[in-house]
Amino acid sequence: MAEATLKIEGMSCRHCVMRVKKAIDALAGVSGSDVAVGSATVKFDESKIKKEDMKAAVEKAGYKVISW
Repeated sequence: MAEATLKIEGMSCRHCVMRVKKAIDALAGVSGSDVAVGSATVKFDESKIKKEDMKAAVEKAGYKVISW
């Protein structure tokens, strides 16, 4: 298992946290996430998912990943 911390722009409340967590946790290969306003730490299987897939899911949810 690998772990990555994403810095996320545009989050401001608990609703934002839940929306990002739901988007990330729904991805195949993600075994768990710890999401707070402005960041998400994700545990994932590198053979099943790439960081770009997580970034796309966060951006589809309406937020911007600014760094890893």
